Amino acid sequence: MSILVTGGLGFIGSHTVVELQNKGFDVIIIDNLSNSTIDVLDGIKAITGKAPIFEKLDLREKSAVSDFFKKYPDIEGVIHFAASKAVGESVEKPLLYYENNITTLVYLLQELSAKKDVSFIFSSSCTVYGQADSLPITEDAPVKTAESPYGNTKQIGEEIIQDSCKVYQNIKAISLRYFNPIGAHHSANIGELPVGVPQNLVPFITQTGVGMREQLSVFGDDYPTKDGTCIRDYIHVVDLAKAHVVAAQRLIENKNQSNYEVFNVGTGTGSTVLEVIASFEKVAEKPLNYKIVDRRPGDVIAAYADTTKANNTLGWKAESTLDQAMTSAWKWEQKIRN
Repeated sequence: MSILVTGGLGFIGSHTVVELQNKGFDVIIIDNLSNSTIDVLDGIKAITGKAPIFEKLDLREKSAVSDFFKKYPDIEGVIHFAASKAVGESVEKPLLYYENNITTLVYLLQELSAKKDVSFIFSSSCTVYGQADSLPITEDAPVKTAESPYGNTKQIGEEIIQDSCKVYQNIKAISLRYFNPIGAHHSANIGELPVGVPQNLVPFITQTGVGMREQLSVFGDDYPTKDGTCIRDYIHVVDLAKAHVVAAQRLIENKNQSNYEVFNVGTGTGSTVLEVIASFEKVAEKPLNYKIVDRRPGDVIAAYADTTKANNTLGWKAESTLDQAMTSAWKWEQKIRN
């Protein structure tokens, strides 16, 4: 079976490509290399023994998207990662986020609407819940006004997919609302490699630990949490990648209960920023240079998943601990710096 993975050279995308190929899928990657490098293909091949087909393409170019599907008419499934994903940056550059995250989704779905039968997995986010009323967050929690343009693009994206599935019965879709992916493949052949200054916590921690960054800023220590820092659900990227494969298989095997389904993907456990730092200091056996600074716009206080639906209905469960994920992230960071 032929699966298209958009943003397939990115952090989550590349790990998902590995898991797909390990399950025997034929993978085609679209990536514009705006937040990834072509070297990731070598890492994927080193792990799986097979290089996926790669097409450098910007999904914002409608004619290019159309030409792609003419070239590859046999694609039966799409896993859509390609998007801008930093909360803070989205507050500063909202129009960039609406263009990258909404326009590209529409162009993809327009092409898929003309196909006979296709499965679509959407890279969504727990940010659709905003500041949740209760924890852990279930899929039935209300989708609130987004705290950031990034979160809003995920809400709008889900609505677009749901509306499309009502009209185009040939499209079966699952939105995976995942929490905070961290870590790297245990081989250290692929991992998180942000272009420029990292927008996420763990790569900033490891870059600080390796000496690339002078100091980590912790945004606020006056939140109503046990140590005053924000709480998130940090999931190992390999566990997350496997969830995408399970979701794709669910649709391919017609096990879905409706044309559009939603699942939370997390560990079910929340960790504070300071606990994540402590995990790094434990596995790296060294202190981390950090300082407390003002809160950051768009951050919610706490978010962690109720994973009951994913565990029971999807048949998937996260397996790795925070320390295991941090160990892999540190191993990857040391390798790429050396």
